[in-house]
Amino acid sequence: MKTDIEIASEAKLLPISQVAESIGIPASELFCYGNYMAKIRGQGSGIRGQELEDDKTQSRTPNPELRTPSPKLILVSAVNPTSAGEGKTTISIGLADALKKTGRKTALALREPSLGPVFGVKGGAAGGGYAQIAPMDDINLHFTGDLHAITSANNLLAAMIDNHIYWGNSLRIRTVEWRRCMDLNDRALRNTVAGLGGFFAREDGFDITAASEVMAALCLSGDADDLLARLGRIVIGYNFDGEPVTAKDLKADGAMAVLLKDAIKPNLVQTLEGTPAFVHGGPFANIAHGCNSVIATRAALSFADYVVTEAGFGADLGAEKFIDIKCRAAGLKPDAAVLVATLRALKSLGGKKGNLSEPDAAALARGIPNLLKHIENMRGVFGLPCVVAINKFAGDSKEEIALVKAAVLNAGAACETAESFAKGGAGGIELAEAVVKAAAKNPDFKFAYPLDIPLKDKIEAVAKKVYGADGVGFSAKALKSVEAFNRPEYAFFPVCIAKTQYSLSDNPELLSRPFGFTLTVRDIRLRAGAGFFVALAGEILLMPGLSRAPNAEGMEIKDGVIKGLF
Repeated sequence: MKTDIEIASEAKLLPISQVAESIGIPASELFCYGNYMAKIRGQGSGIRGQELEDDKTQSRTPNPELRTPSPKLILVSAVNPTSAGEGKTTISIGLADALKKTGRKTALALREPSLGPVFGVKGGAAGGGYAQIAPMDDINLHFTGDLHAITSANNLLAAMIDNHIYWGNSLRIRTVEWRRCMDLNDRALRNTVAGLGGFFAREDGFDITAASEVMAALCLSGDADDLLARLGRIVIGYNFDGEPVTAKDLKADGAMAVLLKDAIKPNLVQTLEGTPAFVHGGPFANIAHGCNSVIATRAALSFADYVVTEAGFGADLGAEKFIDIKCRAAGLKPDAAVLVATLRALKSLGGKKGNLSEPDAAALARGIPNLLKHIENMRGVFGLPCVVAINKFAGDSKEEIALVKAAVLNAGAACETAESFAKGGAGGIELAEAVVKAAAKNPDFKFAYPLDIPLKDKIEAVAKKVYGADGVGFSAKALKSVEAFNRPEYAFFPVCIAKTQYSLSDNPELLSRPFGFTLTVRDIRLRAGAGFFVALAGEILLMPGLSRAPNAEGMEIKDGVIKGLF
């Protein structure tokens, strides 16, 4: 089997202007980064009101009778991740290519990779095999500089806080809650001391850029004006009267928006088969809300009939946050959900160690309840038609695939195998047709909780309904935060729960579908600019560390060719 790099190098990529034209975006709307990457011009998205509909109705498709009366939004998620991998991004890309191959006007809406996982343990986030977005090396590295701009805006605010205090502190800032960030894994910076040398010395720390509030604000903004307003609402700390101090109070919001003037514009790239891909924003789903930008999703929906979007990690994290946070912020309504699973991952969730490729019906049976819980959530909690995609590996047992399919069908979901990695779009035709059929239904879409209930009740609703917890335990610190945040301006904020991705619970050792557990919330943080609360559960941290042997150790560049990146 050829490597990802070999496959990508053999692909005949189209000029990005041709990719844009295929869905009705004129070349005049593009700001190109070379031949194969571009940003879409305009205020935030380059797309304006009625012009969207005009462009959409005038644009061409290979098979006009397959046009839909309204665009269909397909949410791709997965079982809880394992070291075996699930291939969620690969299946998302392969599904989009398959939809395009069947004559349907299709686009992707994905997140940008973070340098943290690229150089850490996870590696790149641009798909694999014959289901990749390209150019993969550029996308996985600095891309168009969005994450660097977000990092700079975040740290400019930090610098302006300390500068204000240095020059007299007219805002009477007493406590600073704002943390710096960087787009790399560096555990030594989780907890630091700032201001040594006699200047407002205090405990401080860094979060990874993907978990920063600036990232969340950009991803949830509808346009540049909305972003400016969200930046201004960021609470950086509290004054001596206990009142919040904001970025707007510091007059930092305008400069932050200036740094983000290009970062807010969505990026356009392509799959190896020429399917347009809007790749924009990069929050992690275990410690942030895990979805690409609202602007990118809306742009994709404006120009395509089928939009495939991915939410990070398992459906208990990314999919829940996509629905309860992003859909609320953007007024989106997904038409169907796809859950990705592999036999290997299900065996791992069933506690199997060692060779996951060998048949083991007992371990598979123990792991399948994890998949069934996610189906239950998509169909019962959120009211979405659900299709399970079994990401098929060479050598997978037909009997074990049949076992999974039988369990899925009995749970009320559709199920198809997909070979996107090995075959690209051709390996996902059956999956694509099942998704089209599911999306044609009229879903009884709903949220996990209403916004007009107390914060503790929102957390408990997610824990009980989505995770299957018996209840929630709050630390004294978390309870103090609940009381402090009981203000009218925050009453209708949703909650973003940060927890381990490896389990439905907050304990990574509880695999498959655990019962009888309590979710422990140790702290709650306010993200007033993003418009939600972050509840920290279990031992989850907002700055990851590198593994014992990180991917960075195997990387090199020789004669302009990068090795070890993927």
